[in-house]
Amino acid sequence: MPLVIDIQDSQGKSVTKFETFQEKLMHLIVVSDDLKFFDHLHPNYKGNGRFEVNANFPEPNNYTIFGDYKPTGENEQVNVMKLTVPGSTPVPENLAKYSNTKILPDTKVNLNFSQPNLRAGQEVTLKFDFKEATNNQPIKDLKPYLGEKGHLVIIKSSSPLTVSDYIHAHALKNSPDGQVQFVTSFPQSGTYKLWMQFNRNGKVRTADFWVNVQ
Repeated sequence: MPLVIDIQDSQGKSVTKFETFQEKLMHLIVVSDDLKFFDHLHPNYKGNGRFEVNANFPEPNNYTIFGDYKPTGENEQVNVMKLTVPGSTPVPENLAKYSNTKILPDTKVNLNFSQPNLRAGQEVTLKFDFKEATNNQPIKDLKPYLGEKGHLVIIKSSSPLTVSDYIHAHALKNSPDGQVQFVTSFPQSGTYKLWMQFNRNGKVRTADFWVNVQ
């Protein structure tokens, strides 16, 4: 489905100049409202504040779209858009919400925290360890993705989803081999879903996790 996004300022005028961050002018995060579906897209800039992209909505559901961009000379900004794909909404899966291990086709990802309990408003380091899925050996062949060792999007399970539920964390530059670390904080208590994306063997992989914040 083609999407057109027009960026305007508070007076309704088109914002025309944007800065590249993480190698793109805009990061578009698409999630279903039950956080089952996730996609990370990079729209093409057509000028005069207009971005265009083709997005995939795999099933009937309510979707929230977070547009993440940086007008020239300003801070990173996030806009929220809503879209409904009509039809019967699927019954939510019984997710193993709090598993800290995700096994992908060639990689096992473990998530650890710098403290035993996650608390709202408290800074925490999230540590993602990468091992070979077949023999559990540490991985040393991660390649940059969008200029970093990895990317992390965090969204709080809320209804409706709003800008305050969205966190785009940045990887630490000095993460050890086979590991990617992020420092962030969770603004409120509740359940959050994390999508950690990385580049291995020429493919962008996504490892997702649920966490509970007290």
